[in-house]
Amino acid sequence: MQVYDEANTLARAIRESDVCQDYRRLKEAVDSDETSRALVKEYKRLQLQLQMAAVSGAQTSDDDVTRFQQISGLLFAQESTAQMLLCEMRVQQMMADVYKILGDAAGIELPGM
Repeated sequence: MQVYDEANTLARAIRESDVCQDYRRLKEAVDSDETSRALVKEYKRLQLQLQMAAVSGAQTSDDDVTRFQQISGLLFAQESTAQMLLCEMRVQQMMADVYKILGDAAGIELPGM
C-alpha cells in the first residue's frame, strides 16, 4: 500500500503546485467568457484532429489547418487565453516529466521520452 500512499502524496503536491494553481485560476477566467471558452474548445479539437492525422499519416484538409491557424492567432493575441494555454503547456510538461520518472523507476521504456 505504500506506493498508493506515495501516489496520493504526489497528487496532492501536484494539485498544490504553483503551476497547477495558476492554471486553474487562468482557466476559470477564460471559461467565464463564453466566446473564449468556445474558441479554446475548437482549438483543442482541431489540434487533436491534426495531431492524430499526422501520427496516422492521414491527409489533413487545408480548411482545418487554416482554421486552426486562425483560431491559434486569435487565442494567442488575447492575453488571458494565451496565458492559460501557455500555463497548460507547463502543466503538461510537468506531468510528462513525472511520468518519465515513474516509467524509469519501473524500468519501462516510454516512446518519445
